[in-house]
Amino acid sequence: MGYTADLGMRIGHVHLKVADLDRAIAFYRDVMGLEIQQKSGNQAAFLSAGGYHHHIGLNTWESRNGAPPPAGRTGLYHVAFLYPDRPSLARALKSALDAGVRLDGATDHGVSEAIYFRDPDENGIEIYRDRPPETWPRTADGSLAMTNGPIDLEALLAEA
Repeated sequence: MGYTADLGMRIGHVHLKVADLDRAIAFYRDVMGLEIQQKSGNQAAFLSAGGYHHHIGLNTWESRNGAPPPAGRTGLYHVAFLYPDRPSLARALKSALDAGVRLDGATDHGVSEAIYFRDPDENGIEIYRDRPPETWPRTADGSLAMTNGPIDLEALLAEA
């Protein structure tokens, strides 16, 4: 089988190429609620939640004033932001909607509830919350049986 990653491994941060640094900072700060930890002139910024060095890096090193990649090309599908519970997911959704963000979709995966949209550079964003692992749907042999059902967004927003 080869190498198996240690159970303690996790994704530490994502670094995105953006066309306009100030526009990207405004989105990740004002809509997503992240705080600027460091800014490197007009070329890069590092933002996070809770004072971590960075969850998101933004740069214009190869992309200043660039266009998003065309559909049908390889690349990042989305960045997923995991929230600790349903009320915090609801608050994140409310922030996005209040900022005029257009949703691409919302799906109950059985293991999680996820909402999808795009940042100003057309990078995919997923905001979601996991359900407790003991409630995850499983097949008879114990494998995950994730689903693609609807989410009642009005009920979710009522928890904001």
